[in-house]
Amino acid sequence: MKKEGLIIALVALVVVGVFFWVESRKDEARDKPHSLVMNVGEDAATVRSFTWQSGSKLNRSLIQYVESESRDVDWDSVHAMTVEGAFDLIAADGNRHMVHQATITGLQASKTYAYRVGDGSAKGWSGTELFYTITDSHQDGGFAFINVTDSQGETEKDFKLWGDTLKQAARTVPDAAFIVHNGDLTEDPKDMGAWDSFFREAAPWLSSVPLMPVTGNHDEVDGDAEPFVSLFHVPDNGAPDSIEGTTYYFDYDDARFIMLNTESNIKGQTKWLEDVLKKNTRKWVIVSLHRGPYGGNQNKNIGDWVELFDRYEVDLVLQGHNHEYARSYPLRDGKIAPGNDSYVLDRAGTVYVVTNAAGQKLNEKKKDQFYHKVHLQNGKRMFAAVRISGNTLRFQAYDTDGKLWDEFVLEHTSTPSAPTS
Repeated sequence: MKKEGLIIALVALVVVGVFFWVESRKDEARDKPHSLVMNVGEDAATVRSFTWQSGSKLNRSLIQYVESESRDVDWDSVHAMTVEGAFDLIAADGNRHMVHQATITGLQASKTYAYRVGDGSAKGWSGTELFYTITDSHQDGGFAFINVTDSQGETEKDFKLWGDTLKQAARTVPDAAFIVHNGDLTEDPKDMGAWDSFFREAAPWLSSVPLMPVTGNHDEVDGDAEPFVSLFHVPDNGAPDSIEGTTYYFDYDDARFIMLNTESNIKGQTKWLEDVLKKNTRKWVIVSLHRGPYGGNQNKNIGDWVELFDRYEVDLVLQGHNHEYARSYPLRDGKIAPGNDSYVLDRAGTVYVVTNAAGQKLNEKKKDQFYHKVHLQNGKRMFAAVRISGNTLRFQAYDTDGKLWDEFVLEHTSTPSAPTS
């Protein structure tokens, strides 16, 4: 009996030892940088911003970067630039989480850079990643981007679907310059476990391809947009009185992208929106928002914005929220514009699209509306490949099996007309 008791005691010690070893490895993993995401700055040619999380032991926010086309960098010998950013503890799900942010400015156009983030200690660095900059020549070089919406999951299983959507999108658009997400990134914005899964499943892409998010009704709730706004480092040029990080714009090549927030300060954004549209000198204007005016159904709370879309001849409005695929006819003044519905010439009308959903939640198709050119629910997660080259924008909507479901082209053959008051 004594021998059996000794064996049981030894087994118990081993089990306890293994438990503490596993927990220590978990702590070590949490202390290393994770949930890394990159955003472009207002000037996408020269600015990249980064956000990542770590355990509370990492109390510095450093980025090292060097011009390189390979991840195989000897950081101890290479002449790298170092930028120090900021960090903060944010409260969510009853805990405090360390979030780091830093920005690289003065990048050269048409370059590939290797980088890593961390606190400067030997074990406090991330792996080496790559990103590239564009030739912001204001010319017709062209670029492509991916559009997704409503990844909106709760469990790790849910976010594996989100990761698979990005995987298929990256295969279809291997040269994507960035990803536009039209909102509702998770189900519960306070659930940091869900955010961990969101970033973990997207990690192969978000460390190298900027993600530009829009605020949805599951990202801002009752006027509170934390931790959503702390987990991204978007351009600080948004509407006055809006929650910082929920509205912004950026210019990429010859296109201006404007991110609006349909959850709060709607009237307050209108003057800012007009100013951003009025001062635009780029050929293409693309707006992204969550609860759209012409999606599966209509959001009539943003009628003032639609008037501005018409007045300044916005080309394309990317929407979310409805979890179904919908593409409008070209619209002007609340009516279907004359001309070809799938080859729109010279800003005849603005096209509004909802790209179904990138996550597990797919809704039943709503009732068809007069503005619907294409309206369907195929029961498949979807994404869009958008390619702009010179005077042509081509939009292609795919499911995650690679099937093309919809396609249209916008073409400019003349300069924009002057807006009427």
